[in-house]
Amino acid sequence: MPKGYWIARVDVTNAEGYQGYVTANGAAFKKYGARFLVRGGTFEAPEGVARARNVVLEFPDYATAVACYHSPEYAAAKAHRDGAAEAELLIIEGYDGVQP
Repeated sequence: MPKGYWIARVDVTNAEGYQGYVTANGAAFKKYGARFLVRGGTFEAPEGVARARNVVLEFPDYATAVACYHSPEYAAAKAHRDGAAEAELLIIEGYDGVQP
């Protein structure tokens, strides 16, 4: 079964408020078995418009990734991020097929 992923692109507008989100999101991520694959870090954006921060989270499967986003635990964490950052978040199913 393919894994599920969150791909987030974020511009933090209020570092103190965003820190509350970073502190609070761990409860949801732990409950739903999330694992950070990318959390900030150096990057290059050869195409398109970049945001300052990029995050990729891996979940056991797509349904779990969706459930985490809609959970009360994540809603509580997201309340800290609202007004402290501009973000795009994509929840996507991984690929388990044949590779080149």
